[in-house]
Formats: sequence, structure tokens, C-alpha cells
Amino acid sequence: MATLQPNPQIHRYTIMTRSILFAVILLLSASCKAQMYYSTDDKKAIKLFEAAQECLRVSPTKIYPDYKCAIGKLTAATERDDKFEEAWLQLGEIYEKTGQNKKAIDANVRVLEMSKGSSANSSLYYFTAKLEMKEGMYENAKIHAAYYLGIRNNNPELSNRCSLMVQSCEFAIEALKNPVEFEPINCGPGVNTAAPEYFPAITADENQLLFTRLITDSRVPQQLGGKQEDFYISEAGDGNWKTAKSIGGSINSVFNEGAPTFSADGKVLIFTACELMDQGYGENRRGAGSCDLFYAVKQGGIWSAPGNISSPINTWDWESQPSYSADGKTLYFVRGKRRKQARRDPKEQDIYVSHYDSKNGWSTPEKLGANINTPGREESVFIHPDGQTLYFSSDGHPGMGGLDIYMSRKQADGSWGPAINLGYPINTADDENSLLISRSGEKAFFASDREGGYGSLDLYWFKLPEHLRPIKTTYVSGLVYDAISKDKLGAKFTLTDKETGEIVVSSYSDATNGDFLLALPANKNYALHVEKDGYMFFSKEFQLKESENEEPYYIDIPLIPIGGTNGSVVLENVYFDLDKATLKPVSKVELNKLKEFLDQHPQINIELHGHTDNQGDDDHNMRLSQARAEAVMNYLIENGIAAKRLSAKGFGETDPIATNDTPEGRAKNRRTVYKIVG
Repeated sequence: MATLQPNPQIHRYTIMTRSILFAVILLLSASCKAQMYYSTDDKKAIKLFEAAQECLRVSPTKIYPDYKCAIGKLTAATERDDKFEEAWLQLGEIYEKTGQNKKAIDANVRVLEMSKGSSANSSLYYFTAKLEMKEGMYENAKIHAAYYLGIRNNNPELSNRCSLMVQSCEFAIEALKNPVEFEPINCGPGVNTAAPEYFPAITADENQLLFTRLITDSRVPQQLGGKQEDFYISEAGDGNWKTAKSIGGSINSVFNEGAPTFSADGKVLIFTACELMDQGYGENRRGAGSCDLFYAVKQGGIWSAPGNISSPINTWDWESQPSYSADGKTLYFVRGKRRKQARRDPKEQDIYVSHYDSKNGWSTPEKLGANINTPGREESVFIHPDGQTLYFSSDGHPGMGGLDIYMSRKQADGSWGPAINLGYPINTADDENSLLISRSGEKAFFASDREGGYGSLDLYWFKLPEHLRPIKTTYVSGLVYDAISKDKLGAKFTLTDKETGEIVVSSYSDATNGDFLLALPANKNYALHVEKDGYMFFSKEFQLKESENEEPYYIDIPLIPIGGTNGSVVLENVYFDLDKATLKPVSKVELNKLKEFLDQHPQINIELHGHTDNQGDDDHNMRLSQARAEAVMNYLIENGIAAKRLSAKGFGETDPIATNDTPEGRAKNRRTVYKIVG
């Protein structure tokens, strides 16, 4: 797939470079210079080699090495003596530095052939194999990495890397034989421009695409590149993305904003900003370290000024590339060492997770397990709205070379399963990262500078192969308003797994316009409760465990004011055994919510109503409805609600709210209702 990311929030450091190896060789040569010892006796070749060192030398008046000059001198030296080992070794080093990998490989191979059987250049097998991996030369890379593993007293760290490299070569060779479906499509001129676009994020309804764009900005000094990163948003149109607009001045600044993540409803934005500690941009943009995570909230279509998420998520190290889960309670992100530390310990770049609760805020972040994090680099984490499927990039698992994209599924015990490589050609010998999966699981978005784009990095999408897709997920959206005044309301939403009683999503509707959106992962049955102080709580069920429906739900939620009303609310998540008054265990979620409501409003008395459909004997239905209303009342009494606050009444089939001529209508008529009576 071959993506490039010019984003400053992604820090990359090489653990061990060819420069170290060559420095050792050069020092050995220098120490022997007095004895006039090189691997060649050709004096002109030696003079050319030493002249190359002058080309590479830096000084206050010459701050960059002259690689072109050095290559010319070293090439001339090898033409005089093609066995001049030091010259070939340095040519390989320079070719690698200047991105001429194939020439670097050729130079290295010459050195290895000349020094076969000697341990002097043993680590060159690793560096050569690494370059061959970059070039997709997997058979050769496997040979050189395996050869290093057979050398006695080799470096343990390089040995571990060569072992992974052998596994990666074996994987890559097979992956090339069995490519996955991959047909990338440019997101079009509404999104892409001649400037680089990357790091996409999308809402659960797939109507808003947020991304980072690198723009030219006259406010940025030329010595700093004259460019900076801002966020843009594009709205979905009729089959195309509309022209993207800046997210606005409250978030975009003269500094870099990058690596964004949306909440499912697009109302919360979490992003990365770096090194603003001393930039004088105001307290709300002050950072704790190298790069920090910030957040902003949208209400009534207007974004708030960003705030630092702060401790314990942000630290003196750098935090970046967040992914905010659809449940509104979980944040995944990448943490790495500050630049100086990273040069000494670049392995320290892992994926962390933090959980939120209203009492304690964000929890102390924890590293994900060994199936995700490795001794290598992990980055570009993305949690799908299903809450069960994680996508991320890593160079520490067997793959095609560099950073590959993987997926992992959450296990029954809450741990993450094995990392699954997305395969070729989604992954290539280049670095791949920043993959975004749509709510439906069908589309994947990524950034690439492939030919045929609008310029530099563009955003593309492709159809994700079936076996790599997350759990099917739909969503529910709508409006919350006062049932009497029709005023729009900000209310709390809780979506509960009816089997486990676990709260799956906790969210709020917009206090200005009342709209909301909640992701609904398939294969579960949910109880939805909407509550606000001064109102009766609203109840709704979603039976998705056996459902094939993937279409979104839209519901309006009229909340009934408590004061002076005789309003009633259907308890949609109360169930009984067939033709009995025995409460099913799944009813506890709903009944406990009703108990909580009564505890919060001790001045309220309610009457519980039982209703049936018209099937069966009228008298039997009346008795059954009365018994069911009493069963609910007794549950509340047993759980601490005073009996004097409760009453029960059965209506049988006398008060239908839907037709009894269809199964769906009869199901609506079989209901339990609570009504405020005092």
C-alpha cells in the first residue's frame, strides 16, 4: 500500500545504524595508517579513499557532508582496485544514506564476499538483509539474515532481529503468492489537493471525513519550512465527498495539529499537538511534554477551544495518534520517548489504553499485551466502533518489511488476540500506517503518494476483504426534546448489554440541538435508557443478536417532565416467561434503572400497568396483566423501594397501542408501563 506520513507526531529512530559499523572499521584503518595498512596496496586508491574522507568532513563553514564528491572518489578507488574493502564498505554506507538501496546492497555484497569466513564484518549481514527487505528481495534477505544467525558470538539484539527477519521473509514470500483483494480509489477533489492530506477520521454515520492537511502558511518562518498542519472536514455528498473546509480557528492554529480521532457522533475531537509549552499560545494549548493529546467538544455546531487531556495520559514523554472508542469510555494512543531518550532507546514506542469513568476521570494508561506491542515500533492504532477489533501498525511482527498493518480481535477474557497481517498488497516492503475502517466495515481509508493522485499524499479508500472486517455495526440517531414544550434537550444515554448488564456506551445528546448518535455493534441485545434531571427516563430495546438488519435506526425521544404530569413510559426491556408472570433475568437491567430513578426522586409515587394482546381469554388476560404488574412492583419492593410509593393495575387487552392483526403489533401491545401518580 506504501503510505508516507510527513506528520511530526510520528517519531522514528533507528536502533543501530550502518554508521556505527563503518566508524569501527574506519577507526581500525586510521590506527593502522602509520603502518600504511589497508586492504589494498594501490597508493592512488588509498589517496582517493582519503580524499573521500575530506569530502565527508564537516566544519563550521561546511555543515553537510558532500556525498556526491565522496561517491566519485570512492568509485574511482574501487575502479583501481575492486578488492578495496574499506572503499566498498563506505560506498554502501553512503548509498544507504542517500536512498540508493540497490547500489548499497551491491556494495555490501562485495564486502561480504571478500570477508567470508571472517567475523570482522559479521553485522553487515544484518544491515544487508535489512536493505534487501526494503527492496522486497525476500529470498536474498532470508539468506543473509539466516547466515548471521549461524555466526558464533553474534550480537543478541541483532540476532533477535534477524530471527524476526527470517520469519518475515517466509511470510512475505507466501503473501506474494496469495495476494488479497486491493483496488484503491482516490477520495476525489473534494478531499485531495496538491498539498498532502493524511490521517483520516470518520463519524459512525460515515457522513463526515476529518483529516490533516499540510498547508503553506506565511506566519510560519521559512527556516521552519513555511508550512504547518491543519484539520479539514468534508461532508458526504451524492456518491462523492464535498469540498473540505477548515475545522475552524478555535482548533486550527499557526502550529501543527495532527493525528485526529472522532467520537462516534462527531461531537468530540481528540488530537495531537507538539511542543507548545513555550509558544505563548495560551494556557489551553500548553503541553506537558514533547507531544500531548488535546480535546475539543462541539455543541450546536461550534467547537470549543481545545484543552489538554493532561495527566495521567499526557506525560513528559510524547503521546500521539489517539483512537477514541465508540463507547465514549476508552482511549487508545501511542506513547514514545522524547527525542534524546529515543535515540538511546528507540524501542520504547508502544500502544496504550486508558478508561474513563465520571468519578475518577481517565485511568492510568496501560500497555496492551504482547500480541500487540513488541520490542519494535507500534503506531497508528485504530479501534473500530464495534469495540472488538483493533487495527495498528508495527515493525515487530512478521510482515512484508518496515511497518505493516495488523488487526487483532478482543478475546472472551478481554485480552487481544494474535496480530493478523492484512497481507499483500495492502502491506508492502514500504511503511504502511494510518488505516481507518468505516463503521460498516466495508471501506478502509489510507493516505498514499501513489501515481495518479492530485499531488503528494492523497486519501484513498478500498473495499476491505471480508476476512479482515470488524463485527458488523449499525447506529441509532435522532433528537431528544421536551414532550410538552418541544425544546431540544441535552440528555444522558446509556446503552447496556442486556445479557451481561455491562454498559456498552455512555454518551450525551447535544444540549443545543438535541441530536445524538450511538454506534450499535451487532450480535448483542441492548437496553437503551435516556435520562435527564426533572424528566421521566425513556426506555428502548434493540434486538440485534439474531438480526440481519444493518440499516441505521432513527428515533425521536420525547422526555416527559416530572412536575405535575400524568405521563407514562413503556418499560420496553421488561420480559416474562410465556403466558406467566415470572420475570426473565434480562429484565433486571430495566428494573434496576427504574429503581435508580425512584431512589433519585423520593417524592414520586408510581403506578405500574400491565397490558396484553388480544390472544386468548379476556378474563385470563386481565388476571395475567395484573399479576405481571404486581411482579414488577414486588421486585422493586424487594430491592428497597417503599411499598406505599407503588401500586399495580392490570388492563388486559383493553388498551392496545397498535393493531392486534400482526405479530409486530401484538408484541407492542404486550407491555409494562410506569406512570407517575403523585
